[in-house]
Amino acid sequence: MTFVVTESCIRCKYTDCVDVCPTDAFREGPNFLAIDPDDCIDCAVCVPECPVEAIYAEEDVPPDQRVFTPLNAELARQWKPITRSKPALPDAETWSVVKFKRDALER
Repeated sequence: MTFVVTESCIRCKYTDCVDVCPTDAFREGPNFLAIDPDDCIDCAVCVPECPVEAIYAEEDVPPDQRVFTPLNAELARQWKPITRSKPALPDAETWSVVKFKRDALER
């Protein structure tokens, strides 16, 4: 099992989760983070760190967010690891309350 970053992360990209990950499983895209399922050890320490509640255990991903499970795996193969936190995107606070923003995901 692994953890999955879901839609709430898009256009926010808070990186609090990155600092606590013991295996450097997070990958960074232009406006989204993904978790590499091969590196994730299912420790769950990242979950409470996410201010927009975007991270779920694979079996707990809400039905309308399940597309993000294979998407995390796909993007993790393309993106580079992020191992230290960075400032959130400039308009993260505005986007943090937007529910439907899949179309805004940049690859």
